[in-house]
Amino acid sequence: MSKKYTIGIDYGTESGRAVLVSLANGEEIADHVTTYRHGVIDEHLPETGVKLDHEWALQHPADYIEVLTQSIPAVLKKAQVDPQNVIGLGIDFTACTMLPIDEEGIPLSFNERWRNHPHGWVKLWKHHAAQDEANKLNQIAEKGAERFLKRYGGKISSEWMIAKIWQILDESPEIYQATDRFVEATDWVISQLTGNLVRNSCTAGYKSIWHKQDGYPSEAFFRSLDPRLEDLTMTKLRGEVVPLGTKAGGLTKEIARQIGLCEGTAVAVGNVDAHASVPAMGVVSPGKMVMTMGTSICHLVLGHEEKHIEGMCGVVEDGIIPGFYGYEAGQSAVGDIFAWYVDQAIPAYVKEAAEKDGMNVHSYLEDKASNYHPGETGLLAVDWWNGNRSVLVDTELSGLLIGATLQTKPEEIYRTLIEATAFGTRKIVDAFHTNGVPVDELYVCGGLPQKNKLLLQIYADVTNRTIKVADSKQTPALGAAMFGAVAAGREEGGFETIVEAAEQMARLKEETIEPIAANVEIYDQLYREYSTLHDYFGRGENNVMKRLKALRTNENARKGRLYVEH
Repeated sequence: MSKKYTIGIDYGTESGRAVLVSLANGEEIADHVTTYRHGVIDEHLPETGVKLDHEWALQHPADYIEVLTQSIPAVLKKAQVDPQNVIGLGIDFTACTMLPIDEEGIPLSFNERWRNHPHGWVKLWKHHAAQDEANKLNQIAEKGAERFLKRYGGKISSEWMIAKIWQILDESPEIYQATDRFVEATDWVISQLTGNLVRNSCTAGYKSIWHKQDGYPSEAFFRSLDPRLEDLTMTKLRGEVVPLGTKAGGLTKEIARQIGLCEGTAVAVGNVDAHASVPAMGVVSPGKMVMTMGTSICHLVLGHEEKHIEGMCGVVEDGIIPGFYGYEAGQSAVGDIFAWYVDQAIPAYVKEAAEKDGMNVHSYLEDKASNYHPGETGLLAVDWWNGNRSVLVDTELSGLLIGATLQTKPEEIYRTLIEATAFGTRKIVDAFHTNGVPVDELYVCGGLPQKNKLLLQIYADVTNRTIKVADSKQTPALGAAMFGAVAAGREEGGFETIVEAAEQMARLKEETIEPIAANVEIYDQLYREYSTLHDYFGRGENNVMKRLKALRTNENARKGRLYVEH
């Protein structure tokens, strides 16, 4: 009997990656990364040069198709696998990454009429320009005592679907009118593979205020936001919402030819990157928090009942693993903060020293920073360089570094930024653990855990919890592949449930990271100071961060007017 395989595609912020996986043991036979040709579009639209405002983050939908047509043939060629032995395909995506499409399912940005309109493009998850709409939505929902609000920690984020749609309506009503449906990018890609557009329960539940029992919020609520939104869910958000692991359909003849697979190959409904990682790490029961660590962190934990936790991004029944309530929280910048520091703030001598030692700058700084004990730098930072997702849910907050002197060294700041992100994670862990959703140990995956041992030890010490590490370097893609095997089903050589797939295919490294008692004690002291700053700047006592952002926005607008006048 021939070996059977499945393929997972992980769509990240900068690139997409495919992994070919053996169903026998989850072994990754081959992988391939395709960098997005247009990257993150945050300054000007491609070709037309239309300028974007602050807090915008767009993408080009053609880049997603290029991942399929480049990476899938590449892994098949590399592994020399017969396409007939590939039984299923699954994908995961950053979320909420959404786009407007027309009646034919074509993105509006492909239309000559709309390509100059920024609102016709894909809005990436970290598009924060809908904060005004999010603020109004939260105020109206709170005033109306909407039941759904508590399921999302008391606030709906500007990153999510409804706020982004409302921004389009506010700023480009013509785009809103031209849109047949607003869809998650993960669902749109699945529609390109199968010819069938369905909405997955994960993104619908976490990002679009959909509930398994209650559906979407009422028409009356949407009317209270804006009368033009009253029929939103019946029109532009219409479509069946189906559970994870459901077969969306089979590959169409045309796309199968382009990517080198067989027509009719089973395709699972779309998923979210972090959420797909949970079964890929073998986590199918409560008490274990999975953290996908990269440019940001998504924190996921399972529970037996629905509880309301401050700042959680959502609790969705069957949202991660069928039979459990899936909880999500997150930090909107982690690796991005380290990258900012290296790219924008590191002196030339550090780069020269790293090059001389044959190291990249991150590894060089990690090596230097590991020589310090907790508290030795005299520094403390608050990790809001890209706002705060949990527990404050406020994208208008910004970063803070305190304690610097003329003797402060780059590696000290680098270590402090790592510690700040660990403190942010502890805020999230404490919020869950003290409110009836246990978090007894941490499971980590993504690019950062594979590269930075210092980071893992700091996280273990700050949270005082054991950390287990994914053996896979492409954990979300592995999880997506597992869901592809579930979509194929047992008759085709796959699995009936994702729990069954996890038992066979999930992989962890043997080593674990244990907290060091002496470090835990010192970090407890630093965490108390972090918490004081967290509440002072984040809970309204001093809104200086927001006032500074407002001044920047006003000044940029003034300069823009002067430029036009002259």
